[in-house]
Amino acid sequence: MALTTVLFLQVLTSIATIFLFSVGLAIVFGMMRVINLAHGEFIMLGGYAAVKSNQLGVNPWVGMLLVAPAVVGLIGLVIEQVLISRLYGRLVESMLATWGLSLFLTGLVTTIYGNTTEGMPTPLGTINIGGYGLGAYNLALIVAALSVLVAIYAVLRFTRWGVLARGTMQNPDMVAALGYNPHRIYAVTFAVGAAVSGLAGGLLAPVTGVIPTMGAAFVAKAFITVISGGSAIIVGTGSASIFFGTINQVVSYAFTPGIGEAALLVAAIVLLRILPEGISGRFFRRGV
Repeated sequence: MALTTVLFLQVLTSIATIFLFSVGLAIVFGMMRVINLAHGEFIMLGGYAAVKSNQLGVNPWVGMLLVAPAVVGLIGLVIEQVLISRLYGRLVESMLATWGLSLFLTGLVTTIYGNTTEGMPTPLGTINIGGYGLGAYNLALIVAALSVLVAIYAVLRFTRWGVLARGTMQNPDMVAALGYNPHRIYAVTFAVGAAVSGLAGGLLAPVTGVIPTMGAAFVAKAFITVISGGSAIIVGTGSASIFFGTINQVVSYAFTPGIGEAALLVAAIVLLRILPEGISGRFFRRGV
């Protein structure tokens, strides 16, 4: 029973982790149709913001929950104004530009901090379940993922900005005709997506550590999750995270983490073969 409980919590942690590092990309891609290849670097910047603020004496929770998303959100807003706003509707150019941005951010952070791994203490300690130990911080990641999911759903479904953002995604000309500026909505949306990515980086920093090249470890999985989830930001990304997180953790437990990663990739290929429009495109067409 204790082993089953620990395995269940580890599966939930895997689901929460995948959701956290994917949902920022889902916001940008799902609502703006911008393929941001620098998404992994936004996560990396969030990790560094949390670690460096902690080294300066800031409470680790403040660094992870406030400093990381605020810093990366502001960076995302600047990048949108300087670069992304000039590339809407130009898919290939936006991919090349964000790829170059990814290389630039990695090189810049390497120049400043060096190519060494830094970290911060993992809060909360360990809880004992039967004869097994489990990091209590895993539970915090699960709660954080649920909180982010509920917050994004509430904003998109029940606020004026959420209605405008979803309307702009479907018909920007109509939104402009109603007197709103689609470019301003795009800018805020991109900044929010960047901030959520920074939050993910901050929350994962105690678990993974931070290094300038860490973005590459997240961006592929994030794209797989978002594309497999389909166009619905919450329902699609959430369902894909559940599917891939469960497969990854169960196969990793049964065999090795390497085989677990391979199983995730195979599952994604099979899923997209069966459901080319993604999970939400097939089952949750009206989902948010």
